Amino acid sequence: MWQRRCAKPETVTTSTLECSQSGLAEYLTGRDEPLVIEQLVAEWPLVQAAKASNESLCDYLLEFDRGAVVDAIRLPASADGRMFYNDDITGFNFSRVKMLFKTALGALLAEQHNSTAETLYVGSTTVDSCLPGLLGKNKIAIESLDPLGTLWIGNKSRIAAHYDAPDNLICVASGKRRVTLFPPSQTKNLYVGPLHFTPAGQPISMVDFSAPDLNKYPRFEEAMKHALVVELLPGDALYIPSMWWHHIEGTESINLLINYWWRDVPAYIGRSENALYHALLTLKQLPKAQRRAWQALFDHYVFDDDGTRFNHIPPSKQGPLSELDENTVRQFKAWLVNNLKH
Repeated sequence: MWQRRCAKPETVTTSTLECSQSGLAEYLTGRDEPLVIEQLVAEWPLVQAAKASNESLCDYLLEFDRGAVVDAIRLPASADGRMFYNDDITGFNFSRVKMLFKTALGALLAEQHNSTAETLYVGSTTVDSCLPGLLGKNKIAIESLDPLGTLWIGNKSRIAAHYDAPDNLICVASGKRRVTLFPPSQTKNLYVGPLHFTPAGQPISMVDFSAPDLNKYPRFEEAMKHALVVELLPGDALYIPSMWWHHIEGTESINLLINYWWRDVPAYIGRSENALYHALLTLKQLPKAQRRAWQALFDHYVFDDDGTRFNHIPPSKQGPLSELDENTVRQFKAWLVNNLKH
């Protein structure tokens, strides 16, 4: 692993939150910097089982299994855990397979002492559908945020730096996770790959963090000056704000985390990425002067924080310039769909 001296995210303990997880949702709401909460979920039965042994962890998980079939990734040992593209970027260096969840656990246990084992990884699996009842026995006090809980389990793995639009709280149950974080301002220095052709849905950094080629990716050196790096142990949690880039490594024979995603806007607002894709199709092709003009319009209508800038328009005529409710969003989405036909 290539390393340089990096800062660490802000770290607190559960005592800071006043009585374990109490007040967690309020503590996280509105944060725009990562936060490590040491031993936040240390009392989870899941974490206690993992601390006993890998076998104990798998036995505990299987108490909730109802024959779930999961999507798994297989990666040759030669890839050293890095899930990425193939050499000519025409495909990927891993294969996807479906298997019973209990079969995946059995395979991980069978290879737990094999240092040259291939990588087996089950990721982004909704906990309630895979292991119903698990979250009820391993609770976290963020119900008011209406989060989606997902499970990620595997042996050695390296997940390329990527961002997620929702806010994210990752809770390590087993193994160790090394996380490298970058603020959104470092996007240009991370050498991001294709938008439409990605390993797992989100665009990723093309830089190999274990051995970065600084001749090919020279600006990565600047990105690392802004990086935050943390190693998470069982029971630890890390809050990753929306749009922060994060590279995650699992370093033990079985690494398990539960993460929670949530958005601070209603679901009917839709995916912000759609606006980016549309802008690439319609604005990126314009001459420079026209792009700058549209940049000024976006600054005025979208990014300016002056809440009074539309006060000269009668409220009844502000449309999408005003506070949005579900009916207004649906109305203007239909208007947009109609315009896209021309």
